[in-house]
Amino acid sequence: MSRLEQVLGAIDAANSGDPTLEIGGPAALLYGRRMSARLAVFAPDAGELLQIAVRGQHIERWAIPRAQYPMDKPGYFRWRNALKARHAERLAEIIGEAGYSIEDAQRVGQIVRKERLRSDPEAQMLEDVACLVFLEFYSAPFMEKHDETKCVDIVRKTWGKMSEAGHSAALELALAPRVGEIVGKALA
Repeated sequence: MSRLEQVLGAIDAANSGDPTLEIGGPAALLYGRRMSARLAVFAPDAGELLQIAVRGQHIERWAIPRAQYPMDKPGYFRWRNALKARHAERLAEIIGEAGYSIEDAQRVGQIVRKERLRSDPEAQMLEDVACLVFLEFYSAPFMEKHDETKCVDIVRKTWGKMSEAGHSAALELALAPRVGEIVGKALA
């Protein structure tokens, strides 16, 4: 087994503890695998560190519940930043155990925290993949719960985070009819 396979297996093992179920299995495990599958299509030549960051972007996300922070916009951003730091720390532990260097762990952390998003191609690639996975798998359930105005706004914000390559890939996705309609309105 390669170091990369060992790390991806450890991430999956950690995410198998997610108490939230989706399609009969741990939601975080499914999310990580969807992220890796989308990366394989979007950037088939992605390096090992990007593959690790993509798979582990939300490792053990349930460990820091949203309810621990105020339910306002500043609270949301504090929660997200705490998650990014935790994800980077957990991934550093896992890749260190697999024999990767401290520099590799630091690099994975930079990607997961999305530092220098617009100027770091790997951080941007992670963001593109996350947006693509959201549009493909998570936007339809989200849109069932919210009015059209909010959905259009969310799609616009999602689109704004993506690169041109991400936009092109998004336009190729087979989206649910309502999602496609909302995307069309958001881009009009």
